[in-house]
Amino acid sequence: MSLLKPFIKLPALNTANILLVESEEQFQQSLADALVEETAVTVNVRLAKSLPLPKENEESRPRIDLVVFIINLTSELSFQSAEASLKHLDSGYFLGKVCFMVINARNASVPIERLDAVRRLAASLHCPLLFAEDQTPDGVTNATERLLTILKVAAGLVPMATALYLSNLTRCTVPPDIDQPSFD
Repeated sequence: MSLLKPFIKLPALNTANILLVESEEQFQQSLADALVEETAVTVNVRLAKSLPLPKENEESRPRIDLVVFIINLTSELSFQSAEASLKHLDSGYFLGKVCFMVINARNASVPIERLDAVRRLAASLHCPLLFAEDQTPDGVTNATERLLTILKVAAGLVPMATALYLSNLTRCTVPPDIDQPSFD
């Protein structure tokens, strides 16, 4: 079993590398296309359905600055795949270099327990939890802007800010009553 390690390679100048992990690849490609349009820095986007990544191109793979798990709340498989992929990340990634992005949270057919499970997972790992609208171009643009902000800090491109500091500011917290039944 190969762990993906954050600090094993040197960073490239004025370059940020992001890994988008989504089991269904529904939102992944549109988000990747929007990310590479960034002009202030060079953004390299890697796509994966799940972790671990293949070993055959490990030597040529650049350092991954941010890992984003895209979870579609309408699919139980999406959550399970993200959860299973977490064990293939080195613990150094959980120091501000992992975030979760949830799509389809507004869908009425989504069980509230699934959203609570994602919130608990993000809170237990002290990772940011972002919500995105994947059906509209504005939603993709907003998601891209939020990811670029986190990516620039995680890649060390923002002076006087670290990924761990940003992670502490943006991490997901779970209210103490999340395990209590809802009266809705």
